[in-house]
Amino acid sequence: MASSSAPSQVICASFNQDNNLFSVGTKEGLKIFDSRNGRLCYKNNLGGLNIVEMLFSTSLLAIVGTGEQRAMSPRRLCLFNTQTKQSKRDLNFKTSILAVRLNMKRLVVVLQDRTFVYDLNSTTILEEIETVPNTKGLCAFAPNSEECYLALPASTSKGSALVYKTSEPELICQIDAHQAPLAAMVFSSNGMYLATASEKGTMVRVHLVTQATKSHSFRRGTYPSTIYSLAFSPSVDLPDVLVATSSSGSLHLFFLDAARNGRRQANTLLSSVIPGSVTDALDPANHHVIHNVVPADIKSCLAGQSVENSQNSSKLPALKTVIYIVTQDGYFREYVIGTTKSNESSWLLEREFNFLDSGLSSLKHNEQHID
Repeated sequence: MASSSAPSQVICASFNQDNNLFSVGTKEGLKIFDSRNGRLCYKNNLGGLNIVEMLFSTSLLAIVGTGEQRAMSPRRLCLFNTQTKQSKRDLNFKTSILAVRLNMKRLVVVLQDRTFVYDLNSTTILEEIETVPNTKGLCAFAPNSEECYLALPASTSKGSALVYKTSEPELICQIDAHQAPLAAMVFSSNGMYLATASEKGTMVRVHLVTQATKSHSFRRGTYPSTIYSLAFSPSVDLPDVLVATSSSGSLHLFFLDAARNGRRQANTLLSSVIPGSVTDALDPANHHVIHNVVPADIKSCLAGQSVENSQNSSKLPALKTVIYIVTQDGYFREYVIGTTKSNESSWLLEREFNFLDSGLSSLKHNEQHID
C-alpha cells in the first residue's frame, strides 16, 4: 500500500516476508510494529517516506523518501541499518522509485519504465528490465522461493504479466490473466502460484506459474471495485486461502483446493456441464465476504498469518484463518475466521488499534457470522 497524496499521515504500509512485523511510513518518518501483539519495535523520525520495506526480522530496511528533505530524494534508495541508524548503501536513479522488493539474495527496484535486479549483498546489478509504462509500480515478488520469482505488467491495455526468475535471472513465461489492465498481483509464499486482479476487480484468478496456466477463477462481485491488496495464506506446499481487500471496504476469502477438499459436496450436474475453473467462481462454498471491514475507498494491505484445522463447538472440523489488515487511516485489525465442513462461517475481530497513537489504544472483540 502506497500513496503520495494520502489524506492522513500514513503514506505507505507493508508487512515483512514473515508477516510478523509491519512497517508504516509517514510524513515524520517510520514505525515498525510486531503484528502479533501491537508492540512498537522501532521508530525513527527521518522525514517523509514513500517506501519502507523490511528484510524479514533483520536490522536492514529499504527506504525511499518523499523529497521533502534534500537527503531523502524519491530517486534515492537507502539501505538503512536500524541498529546503527546509518545508511549502509545508497542507490540513485534517474526517475522516482515506485516500488522495492527484497529477500536474502535479491533486491528489486521498480521505476516507471524499467526494473532493476540487484544482488543484495554486493548491490551489483544483475539485470535491467525494460517494461511497459508502470506508473503504479505494480509488481509481485516471491521472497521465499529458490527461484526468487518476479512478476511485472506486460501490457497497459490488458491484464498480462511477465514472470522472471531473478535467481539467474531470466524470463520464464507470460501469463494472460484478464482483459482489463492489472491492478494487483501476489505470489504464494513458495512462488508456485500467482494471483491477479484487474482494474475492473470483478474476478480474481490464480495461476500455476511453472505452466503459466489458470488453476482457479473466483468472482469477487458483480460491480467493479478496485482491489487494494491480495495475499495467500502461508503454506509450505499448497496454499489454502487467498484473501483480498477492495475499495468497497469488504474482505474477501477464496478457498483453494487444499481447503475445499472434504469441505463441500460437489455439484455433479453443474460440474459435468461447466468447466472446473468456472464452477470455482460460481460455487458459493469457495467465497466468503466480511462487509465493512474498513471504510470504503480507504487503501489497505493485508497478510494471511495462519491457517489451521481446529474443532468447533459442534465437533465439526473447521478451518481457522487469521488475517492482519493495515489501513491508510491508521488502523491495524486482526480477524479470525472459522469455516466448518458444512460451509458455515463466522468471524471475530480479535484486535484493533490505532498505530498512529503508538499502542493498543483500542481493543475490540466482536464475533459475527459472515456471508
